[in-house]
Amino acid sequence: MSKLKTYKLIFWTGFIQVFLVGVNTWQIAHEKWLGVAIIGFGISFIWTWNVRKIVFGDTRDRIVYSIGASIGGVLGAVLTKYFYQLNF
Repeated sequence: MSKLKTYKLIFWTGFIQVFLVGVNTWQIAHEKWLGVAIIGFGISFIWTWNVRKIVFGDTRDRIVYSIGASIGGVLGAVLTKYFYQLNF
């Protein structure tokens, strides 16, 4: 696998995991308990893949993961706020 493809995969796994953490942070603060349970499962499931990638990665891998995670966290919280404002 090319290094660029590896970086993309690492970025997106960090993004997705912390996106879900952002979602759950908002849901916990607003007592959306069913959503907390569902997203909590997703966080843990994705974490099992991320651990191996990052533990055996180098500094660049960790930086790429962290950039994806920081963007994912912000977008997760913001998009969840707007989703719940739609009043489904």
